[in-house]
Amino acid sequence: MSHPMRSAAAIAGLGLTDMGRVYRDATDLAAEAVFLALEDAGLEKSQLDGLLINAGVTRDVDLGLHQTLGLQELNLLTFMQGYGSSAGQMIQYASMAVHNGMADYVACVFADAPLVEGQRTGAAYGGRARPSALGQLYQIYGWAGAISTYALGAQRHMDTFGTRQDQLGAIAISQRQWAGFNPRATKREPLDLDGYNASPWVVDPFHVLDCCLVSNGAVAVIVTTPERARDLRQPPVYVRGFGQAHDHDVGRSDYDPLLSTPGRRSGPRALAMADATLDDVTQCQLYDCYTYTVLVTLESYGFCAPGEGGAFVEDGRLGPGGALPTNTGGGELSSFYMWGMTPVSEGVIQGRGQGGERQAPNDLILVTGNGGTLNYHSTLLLSPEP
Repeated sequence: MSHPMRSAAAIAGLGLTDMGRVYRDATDLAAEAVFLALEDAGLEKSQLDGLLINAGVTRDVDLGLHQTLGLQELNLLTFMQGYGSSAGQMIQYASMAVHNGMADYVACVFADAPLVEGQRTGAAYGGRARPSALGQLYQIYGWAGAISTYALGAQRHMDTFGTRQDQLGAIAISQRQWAGFNPRATKREPLDLDGYNASPWVVDPFHVLDCCLVSNGAVAVIVTTPERARDLRQPPVYVRGFGQAHDHDVGRSDYDPLLSTPGRRSGPRALAMADATLDDVTQCQLYDCYTYTVLVTLESYGFCAPGEGGAFVEDGRLGPGGALPTNTGGGELSSFYMWGMTPVSEGVIQGRGQGGERQAPNDLILVTGNGGTLNYHSTLLLSPEP
């Protein structure tokens, strides 16, 4: 029996602001992204009756955005926070809302502006966290922030499975190759293994080029029913399937949370909804806060067995001309960092067939979101065909 949510919604509008060192208020950026998405879809502001909001580390965007936008008759409004999985979650909730008649057109928007003029990039995330007493103890021993925690996971993978540094480098290189075809990408200069290894160390085994960019900007998408989407300006991108999964470190010696992602649970559910298998996936847009995140996500979804991610990526499989095109816009490593909206936005562009030189086969596009330290996860399956 067909799943009731299979292709029950479509993404009809996409709005992207300028990215990077764009020194503007996050709320202002969010409003621009929504208006750009409306224009992209060919909709009037008065037709928008749903708004889902997600904010980054600056937390400068809240429910007041609907006042900034001048939206007076919303049927659906909420603020959501699932960290990097939020973009996928918003689209999932918007899909259920339009399918069930709660709203006709729902905008899902993310905005952040951590970069401050005159300050170095590394200061963007400094001083925002308020650690507990235990968290302060971790910091005394040099374990502070996301980089060190993900680096611990990468080192654990290396120690357990023999994963090599140059295999992480292969991911950074393949995404830089894709970024070379993306005019929006922040980092477009060529990158080879020597250049990767020459980049400064951050936390062993991570070089700077293993870590995502820091960006100011905003992205919005508009979700509606397939019937409405087909009458709008852009080719519909159908939401064929979706899922979520979330977990945490339970502290047991028999459980190693840094060696897999919750995608091992959300992926099969999304594929079942889409009536598809991994063999049907023609490209991936994976959350890539670090090179290691891409590697362990591929394993968790079953593209390769646990521990085999390094060998899977080292031959250029993810890059242009490879068997599994992945992060075709350059991803968060080379294009821009808008949390889960980075892979979502490229998934929409690819789903429309508007990738230009970087267009890849788009029959079924896997889009993932990741938050925490591999704790929160969302899965989307997008397609140009219902």
